[in-house]
Amino acid sequence: MNKEQRFCQSCGMPLTEEVLGTNADGSKNEDYCMYCYKDGKFLQDCTMEEMIEHCAQFVNAVEAMNANPAIAGVKELIAQMADKQPIAYISSVDQEGFPWTKAMLKPRKREGIKTFYFTTHTFSIRVAQYKANPKASIYFCDAKGFKGMMLRGTMEVLTDAASKEMIWRDGDTEYYPGGVTDPNYCVLKFTATDGRFYSDFYPRSFVIE
Repeated sequence: MNKEQRFCQSCGMPLTEEVLGTNADGSKNEDYCMYCYKDGKFLQDCTMEEMIEHCAQFVNAVEAMNANPAIAGVKELIAQMADKQPIAYISSVDQEGFPWTKAMLKPRKREGIKTFYFTTHTFSIRVAQYKANPKASIYFCDAKGFKGMMLRGTMEVLTDAASKEMIWRDGDTEYYPGGVTDPNYCVLKFTATDGRFYSDFYPRSFVIE
């Protein structure tokens, strides 16, 4: 059975070991993320009472969203942005732990808001980074509507014939002269685990089942 997903009681970020805040003694804090709580102190400039009042509005917020039909609208908005926005931003992690972000053409194919497929060059730095560390994120931005959608998960590099043929399109020989079997043509498969979106000056976090 999967361990129950926890969320920061301040900002709503999904909590993993990597993003847990710290107590005054350096131990991990199970209730808040590192961006809200560090060394036993809240990073926001407010009193404990003010922080408790602030946090109260977020308790079980994500669970409530998933139980609320309104979250379906959020997921539909992500899907629309993935289909309509011409550019997606993908991020990888280099050997020193620094993030690398690159603008890409929108996904060639998606399965709901969990799985997305991109084309790229097999011998690129990005592919080498994903092979070394599959942790990744993708981001869609609607600049006009001032909306942003971030999905976090893992990226696989696929070079099998079926995957390459699945998203191949007429005109791709402009980028891959050797056609669908060109060794410098591969597929990036992103699988999302959770995400965060920003709209109307309000961020929300959610988990993708």
